[in-house]
Amino acid sequence: MADLIIIAYDNLATAQAARAKLIELQGRYLIELGDAVVAEREADGKVKLHQPVNLTAVGAASGGMWGALIGLLFLNPLLGAAVGAGAGALSGKFTDLGINDQFMKDTAAALPAGSAALCILVRKVTADKVVPEMAHFGGKVLQTSLTKEQEEQLDAALKHG
Repeated sequence: MADLIIIAYDNLATAQAARAKLIELQGRYLIELGDAVVAEREADGKVKLHQPVNLTAVGAASGGMWGALIGLLFLNPLLGAAVGAGAGALSGKFTDLGINDQFMKDTAAALPAGSAALCILVRKVTADKVVPEMAHFGGKVLQTSLTKEQEEQLDAALKHG
């Protein structure tokens, strides 16, 4: 079972640095992430999500490849690639993996303008090694699916990091 953790930061740069650190820790097999999105509340109050993967671009590339292959069967690979890329991009745009986008936008809307939140879905974690690494970034725990005790320990570690 995965755990949802949302941590607020004073600015976008800190939230993005914290996400980069999590990705590095994942490369060292200390954490397994299901999703890691930075939700920014811009100065004008609008909320922008910074996804780690652009699903529209991935869909377009995949659709273009499959469209070209199908187009070869009908002796028109360029038309097949164009149609496939369009269909793939449309599919990627409406695909939502991991944390629900609307949930993240609603959560970030409560943040002060100019701040950001790191929304992560954690599948597995070696907490005694990951938490000290993340404590350097500070932040405030906004919401989790952790137990009350785990949430309090995480919040305390972030405050004293």
